[in-house]
Amino acid sequence: MLHAEAVRVTSLLRSKLVQAVEHALAGEWQPAHLIVQDNDGDRIANWIHAVVHRMEGDIGNAGYWYARCGRALREDITIQAELQEIRAALRAGASD
Repeated sequence: MLHAEAVRVTSLLRSKLVQAVEHALAGEWQPAHLIVQDNDGDRIANWIHAVVHRMEGDIGNAGYWYARCGRALREDITIQAELQEIRAALRAGASD
């Protein structure tokens, strides 16, 4: 779900974030984490960062990153579904 305040991300950053999402979808949270922690000024990077911490079971840290990206932890959605939302946002070319 894209928000009205979405801004464009550079194609290089988008490529890196897509790579992070692909790692996360494959269950590889560590390489995804390395990518997003280097891009913590971007809202989608922070959103991925939140999901990565959710994957590793660190809900407290996930909550911090959800707050950084202006989102709430949604326990009613699977991690896989949330990663699909992020991938859709990246495909749309927006930073959420």
